[in-house]
Amino acid sequence: MSLNPEDPFDLVLDARGLICPMPVLKAKKALRDVPAGGVLKVLATDPGSVADMKSFCEMTGNRLLSSTQENDVFIYHIEHLAAK
Repeated sequence: MSLNPEDPFDLVLDARGLICPMPVLKAKKALRDVPAGGVLKVLATDPGSVADMKSFCEMTGNRLLSSTQENDVFIYHIEHLAAK
């Protein structure tokens, strides 16, 4: 769990260097280890992950809390809401 109150998350997934569809598949698997209401932080470098994470959250019923970019790394915070 994050100790930084400005960046709260329960689990971090480092998907840097992976290309589509791996960041989404790994996020789906990682969410199994995040409690309901918890947050998964995903780090990815694949530009396609921007649209993929948004669609993934819409299809699974989870909430994409944020989608940001720092240099070449895309950072997502996904709230685990669904059991799909």
